[in-house]
Amino acid sequence: MKSNMRPGLTPIASAVTVLMMTVAMSAQAQQADTKKAEKEEQQQVIVTGVRASMQQSLNQKRNAESHIEVITAEDIGKMPDKNVADSLQRVSGVTTSSASGNEGGFDENDRVSMRGTNPSLTQTLINGHNMAAGDWFVLNQSGAGVGRSISYTLLPSELVGRIEVNKTSQASLVEGGVAGSINVITRKPLEFKKQLTAEASLGLVYADLPKKSDPQLSGLINWKNDANTFGLMVQAFSEKRSLRRDGQETLGWSQISATSPMAKTNPDLAGAYYPSLMGSALFEQTRHRTGGLISAQFKPSNEFDVVLSGFSSKLDAANYNRNYMLWGSHFIDNGNGQAPEPGYTVATKNGIKTLTSATFKPVSGTTYGVYDQISRPDAGSEVNFFSAEATWKASSDLRFNGQLGTSKAKGKTPTQDVAEWNVGNGSGASYKINGVNNAADWSLGNTNYASRSKDTLGWVFGYQNTLVNDEESWAKLDGEYQLNQGVFSSLKFGVRATEHKRDSGAALGQGPGCKNSAGTQAAWDWSQSTWCPVGTVAQNDPAKFPSAVSQYPSNYGSGLGGKFPSNVWYYTPAQLAEFNKYSNRDNNGTRLDYGTQFALKENVNAFYVQGNMEGQGWSGNVGVRVVQTKESVISTLTGPGAGEKTSDFGTFHFEKSDNTYNDVLPSLNLRFDVQKDLVARIAVSKTMTRPDFGALASAISLSPPSTATGTGSGSGANPNLKPIRSNNFDASLEWYFAPRALVSGSLYYMDLTSYVGIGQTTQSYFTTSSAIPKGAMVPYVLSVPVNSSAKVKGFELAYEQPISSNFGFAANFTYADAKDAKDQEVVGASKNTYNLSGYYEDDTFNARLSYSYRSAFYSGLDRETAFSQAATGSLSASLGYKINENFAVSFDAHNLNNPTLKYFALNDNQPRSIYQSGRQYYLTLRVKM
Repeated sequence: MKSNMRPGLTPIASAVTVLMMTVAMSAQAQQADTKKAEKEEQQQVIVTGVRASMQQSLNQKRNAESHIEVITAEDIGKMPDKNVADSLQRVSGVTTSSASGNEGGFDENDRVSMRGTNPSLTQTLINGHNMAAGDWFVLNQSGAGVGRSISYTLLPSELVGRIEVNKTSQASLVEGGVAGSINVITRKPLEFKKQLTAEASLGLVYADLPKKSDPQLSGLINWKNDANTFGLMVQAFSEKRSLRRDGQETLGWSQISATSPMAKTNPDLAGAYYPSLMGSALFEQTRHRTGGLISAQFKPSNEFDVVLSGFSSKLDAANYNRNYMLWGSHFIDNGNGQAPEPGYTVATKNGIKTLTSATFKPVSGTTYGVYDQISRPDAGSEVNFFSAEATWKASSDLRFNGQLGTSKAKGKTPTQDVAEWNVGNGSGASYKINGVNNAADWSLGNTNYASRSKDTLGWVFGYQNTLVNDEESWAKLDGEYQLNQGVFSSLKFGVRATEHKRDSGAALGQGPGCKNSAGTQAAWDWSQSTWCPVGTVAQNDPAKFPSAVSQYPSNYGSGLGGKFPSNVWYYTPAQLAEFNKYSNRDNNGTRLDYGTQFALKENVNAFYVQGNMEGQGWSGNVGVRVVQTKESVISTLTGPGAGEKTSDFGTFHFEKSDNTYNDVLPSLNLRFDVQKDLVARIAVSKTMTRPDFGALASAISLSPPSTATGTGSGSGANPNLKPIRSNNFDASLEWYFAPRALVSGSLYYMDLTSYVGIGQTTQSYFTTSSAIPKGAMVPYVLSVPVNSSAKVKGFELAYEQPISSNFGFAANFTYADAKDAKDQEVVGASKNTYNLSGYYEDDTFNARLSYSYRSAFYSGLDRETAFSQAATGSLSASLGYKINENFAVSFDAHNLNNPTLKYFALNDNQPRSIYQSGRQYYLTLRVKM
C-alpha cells in the first residue's frame, strides 16, 4: 500500500508529514477516555440558535477522524442561508458558481466545488447515497458540456439537518469525489425531542430588478409514539420567485485571416480577433419549486432500527431569452467582408491582437445585425428518491447497516418558441470595447430598435421534445466489528452495488434543411422568397407576423455601463407561441435530429475494508476500497456516410462502446491530540470519479476523407475516457482556543493522473461516401476530450471567535494553484477565495452580515475559444426576531452589493458577457409548536 501512495506525495508534503507526526507523538496528549467523553458531551448539545449551531459544528469537526467541515441547522428547518449552496460557500476550500456551464450565471448559487476543481469532481450525497441529476436549462440537458454535478436549486434548505464536507477520503466513503464529498443529512423522526412537532414558514421574496413579490411556503409535522419506537415526519414546500437578468453577451470571437483581402489592405488587422455577435440580452424567468420529504422510522429495540425515506422536488422554470445583436461574423466574415473605416484601434495583449473599436459605414444590401427571441414556456427539472435503511446490532461487538434505494431525475424542454430576425439592414455598425468591467459601446447606425417595421425574418430554430432521463439504483451493506486489539479499535467492511443510467431520445428540430416541393433537400433561402415544408403557411409571410410589440424595461442595462441598444422591441411568449405554429415541426420522423440522442449505463461494484485505530493521544483509520466500473455508451455518429438513420438533419449511425475499469483506492487518516486544544491531522488517499456525461456520450461529428486512402476528421465525445484519478495529501492543524473559537490551517495537494482535457485521438469507423462507395474502415483524427494530467496544490486558513457572549465573527481564505499538463488553467480553479462574516445574537434578536469572494477562474471552451469568469463577490445579511416560543420573524437579503457577473475570452480585451440580476429580499414568519 505504501508503494502505491508514495507517487502522490511531493518532497514538501513528505517532510510535513514526518514533522507533524514527530510533534504529535512527542506532545502531551489527552487520554482516549477523555476524547470519548467529549464525543458524548457534543451529542447532547441542543441546537437553538446561531451560537449553539456553531459550537456543535466545531465539536463534530474536532472529534472527527478525518478532515471535515460541518454546517448545522440553527433550528428545525432553519439553515444559516436560504440556499444550501450559500452556506457551503462559506466553508474554507469550497467554492460555488451560479451556473452549471457556460450559459452565464444567475442570482443564486447553483453548483458546488472543492479545492480548485470543477463541480463534477465534487460528489454530493443525500444521507450517504447519490441523487440523480436534473437540469432545467436546455444547454445543460444534453451536449458536450453536460457534467455530473448536482443542481442545488432542487434542494430546499428547510430539509437539511446538517451538512458534512469531507475534505479527505476514507475507504468507507462512497467513491466518486476526486476533490471531496458533501453529505447532506436530513432529520430522522425519532431525533425530535417532543412527541409532536409542527412548524410552518410563511414568507415572501421580493426581487428588485423584476420588481415582483412571490410566496414562499414550507411546513413540517413530526410525530412519534410514547415508547419512542415509531415516528413519522412529513415535510412539504412550495417556493416561487421571479428572476430578471440584464446582460450584454458577446457570443464568440472570430479572427481575421492573415491571407484575407482585409489583411492585405490593412496588414495590422491580420490575425486580429473581433466580436462574432455582440448583443443586448434580456433573460426573464419564473422558478416554482414544489415537493416534499416523507420519512418513517421504526425502532422496536436498541438493536434494530429501520428508516424509510421518500423525497420529490420539481422545478418549473419557464424562461424567455432575447438577444439583439451586432453580427460581426457576418459582415466582417474573417476578413473577406467589409473593412472598418480609418480610425479603428487594435490592442495587443500577451501576443493576442484584438480589434477593440471600429466603425463600418452603411452598405446597401448588407445585414449588420441579428435578433434572437427564444421562449421556453414549459422548461423544468425534477428529482426524487426512495431509500430504505436498516441498522442491526447483532451483538455487543458487531453491527450491520444496510441501505437500498433508487433515484430518478429529468431535465426537460418540451417547447422552444423561436424567431431570429435580420436587423440593421444597410445601417452600418460601430463598436468600442470597454474592458471586462463595463459593457461595450455599440450601435447599428440609425436603426430604430423599438420598431419591427424594417426587420425581416431570418429563420426559426430550436429543438422540441428535449427530455433527458437520469436514474441511479443502489444497494449496500456495511458492518463494524469491535476489535480492541492493539491499536485497532474496530474493523469496518462493506459492499456496494449501483447502476446508473442516463439517456435522451432524438429531439424534434425545426429550421433549415427541410424538403421542397420536388421532394429534394432544400437549404434555407436567404432571399426570403420561399419557406418549406410544403403544405404549411409560409412563415415569412408578413401577414402572419404579430402586429403589436412590447419594449424592453425602461431601466434595462442601466447598471452595466456602456452605450448599447436598450429600447428594444419584442414579441411576448404568447405571441411567439402563436407564430411558431407555422414553423417546421413535422412529427413524421423527418425532423428528428438523432445527433441529440445518447445512452449511457454504468454498473459499479465496490467493497472495502477499513481499520479504525486509537491510541494514547491519537486515532485514525486505514483502509482500501476496490471499485469496478462497467460502462456502456451509445454514441451517435453524424456526418456524410454515417449511414444507419436518415432525416432532414443528415445521416446518423449509433455505435456502442463497452469498457471496464478497476480501481484500488487506499486511504490513511491520522488525528493527533498535540495538546488539549490543539489537533493535528494527516491524510493520504487515492480517489476517483467518472468523466462528465457530455464528455462520454454526446454526438461525434465526422468528416470523411476526400480519397479512399485518406484520413477523416471529427470532433465530439470520447466514450473511451478513463476515470479521473487522483493521489492526494492533506495536513491540517486546528486550535480550539475557546468555546466557539477556532484557528486552523491546512495544506493540500492533488495529483490528478487522468484529468480530462481537450486533445486528439485516432479512431476507425466504417464509412460509405462518394470516395468510398463500397464502404470501408476509415481512420479519423478526432478533436475530443482525452485523459491528461493536472496538479492542484494550495492551503486553507480559518478563524472563528466570539468577541463577547453576543458578538462574534468568522473568516477563511483558500489558495489554489491548479495547472494541467500543458500548464493551462484547470477548469473551475479560483486562485483566491475568502469569506468574512459577523454576527450578533441574544435571546430574542440575531443579525448576521456575510461577504464571499472568489477570484477569476477558467470555465472551459465555448464556441472554440476560452471562456473565463472574472472575480466576483456577494454581500448578504440576515435579521431575526423571536416573538415568543411559537413565533419568529426573519429578514434575509441576498446580493446586497448588486454584483455584476463578468466573463471574458482570451484576455480582458475580449469580454464575453456581463450580467446583473439585482437584489433579493426574503421576509419569513416561522410558526412552531
